[in-house]
Amino acid sequence: MIEIERKFLVNTLEFIDQSHKSNKITQGYLNSHPERTVRIRLKDEQAFITIKGKSNESGTSRLEWEKQIDYTEANQLINLCEDYVISKTRYLVTSGEHTFEIDIFHGDNEGLILAEIELTSEDEQFNKPSWLGQEVTGDLRYYNSYIANNPYKNW
Repeated sequence: MIEIERKFLVNTLEFIDQSHKSNKITQGYLNSHPERTVRIRLKDEQAFITIKGKSNESGTSRLEWEKQIDYTEANQLINLCEDYVISKTRYLVTSGEHTFEIDIFHGDNEGLILAEIELTSEDEQFNKPSWLGQEVTGDLRYYNSYIANNPYKNW
């Protein structure tokens, strides 16, 4: 239940040609407190509820619990979420033994493109594709729960 993840800005759209899958995602937060977040996510025709704990000091690891839920019920729960609901397209790109999840944000977060990679340990090595930019792991501004309340267009 521990998620180990690093996050990066993305320099170019070159990754799109390398992706093997993409999904439309809508997500909102029932709670975006820094100590714990509760998220509802609609991903194509699936839905999930996710609870995340506070990140460790490096921002790389935190407790994460996720469960698939009924899509119709999740769609109703979105209406209970905090003010802003995030819309994004997620692309999956395999690089070596890892898969990057690259999110192109829409709406009030247009212009923001983030790549995440999940690891098995904080010091695990991985290939860094040329489109991968500055690391923003641990920078709270790039947490989805932050941009849900502080859209990128306002930065």
